[in-house]
Amino acid sequence: MKQNVQWKLVTVVVVAALSALAIYPPEERIRLGLDLEGGVHMVLRVQTDDALNVESETAAEQLGEQLELQGITTASVVAVEPTTIRVEGVPPERDAEFRDMAEDQLSATYDREVGAAGTYTYTMRAPIESTLRDEAVRQALQTIERRVNELGVAEPIVAPYSVGGYQILVQLPGVSDVARAKEIIRNTALLELKIVEDGPAISREALLATRNGVVPPEMEVVSGASDVLASGGPGGTEYYLVRRVAAVTGRDLRNARPALDEFNQPAVSFSFNSEGARKFGDVTGQNIGRNLAIILDGRVQTAPQIQSRINADGRITGSFSQEEAADLSLVLRSGALPASLTYLEERTVGPTLGADSIRAGVAASVAGLLAVAVFMLFYYRLAGINAIVAVAMNLLILMGFMAYIGAVLTLPGIAGLILTIGIGVDSNVLIFERIKEELRSEKGVRAAVAAGFDRVLLTILDTHVASLIAAAFLFQFGSGPIRGFATTLAIGLISNVFTAMFVSRTMFEVFLGRRRAATLSI
Repeated sequence: MKQNVQWKLVTVVVVAALSALAIYPPEERIRLGLDLEGGVHMVLRVQTDDALNVESETAAEQLGEQLELQGITTASVVAVEPTTIRVEGVPPERDAEFRDMAEDQLSATYDREVGAAGTYTYTMRAPIESTLRDEAVRQALQTIERRVNELGVAEPIVAPYSVGGYQILVQLPGVSDVARAKEIIRNTALLELKIVEDGPAISREALLATRNGVVPPEMEVVSGASDVLASGGPGGTEYYLVRRVAAVTGRDLRNARPALDEFNQPAVSFSFNSEGARKFGDVTGQNIGRNLAIILDGRVQTAPQIQSRINADGRITGSFSQEEAADLSLVLRSGALPASLTYLEERTVGPTLGADSIRAGVAASVAGLLAVAVFMLFYYRLAGINAIVAVAMNLLILMGFMAYIGAVLTLPGIAGLILTIGIGVDSNVLIFERIKEELRSEKGVRAAVAAGFDRVLLTILDTHVASLIAAAFLFQFGSGPIRGFATTLAIGLISNVFTAMFVSRTMFEVFLGRRRAATLSI
């Protein structure tokens, strides 16, 4: 046997061995999708009013601060609805000045309606409202996808579910701890850092006693556990008066990670990006000696006293377990949801249907391979063995490569496996028919085999490249199951070029190298 044929044979054996090792044991190495393994199927609605509330409250806070700076202290600016801001108490003599300020800050987003006695109503424009709602859904999609990916879920599906309904479809194959996955996905995890204006107090009434029980429009009351500061009794609740708009939020975070506090208890450390560090440094530098409330999802986690200017790092302490600290770090790293979520549909998909599908897919693949083997042996006689080996090795390489890259096998992916058998047969038929044509032209066996493979190469490459382009479009624009089919198809096409043009040709060369053949059983 010639040396180059020996190296080809070694290559074939090594590739086959590596592919077999990659999928052994199959139950551990081959990852299955939701339709085969089971898991969780959820449909969530994004409460887009939350995002509109943030926009209106922020705009109202900024306008109120501007009025206060200009000495218009009798006017109140309040976001009364997600899309509506109401201004009352504008002095008649300063009405023109107010209109100019409001025009600069609100005219791009809100339409103005003038009422009586210095009253104005600003309503968010419909195109702006629609854009903000759509952006909230897109941000929620991206945030949920980041969180799911950090959970290590195989081939999750996170996609819009209903056009115009602000709904999101989430499918998590192989998830067993459903409650934890739901909590991580749904948790808004909005981190806010606000200077404490008053408190803590043991009750809301005590906190507002010096203000006649009225919360100033630009402020709000938030609660926290009594062990946040030393003023409350154990197990109770403390109340704080803070600014409505946060000085720094979780959107300014660069990283968050589990840590230990000074008492060796689980905590969460966080650091800011450059803009967040600048804002954090300014607010802490200007408020030394005051308390800074670290608020997570509307509840005070801790409210330490600011001892000095802090630029880039902070820590959240509380009654966390190790798992809770890790989950909170994950949620903070992936970003806060722009709005809360509600579950419209939730069901657990059992693996029974998947097991049946796998058995049916395996049975169909084996039946197809046997049918191909019978046809190739009947029509091409001994040369058909080459095609059978090439197709079988194509399937082996396909499964091995999917195991190496961690690709997920879905029900459409099984269809891709079966399609791969047909592609492999088609390639070998092209080669064999070309070899038969060369033999009819009275070429020798070796020359006919070499010419057959050489002249079919471009045809096979053309057809496979065209199919790869189609698979690329399916992967780019398709959903999870379609992507599974596209992945299987693409890998099968690439491996088929190798098996049809290299493996099959090597087997011919090995056979022809062992003995002088005047004819070829084809």
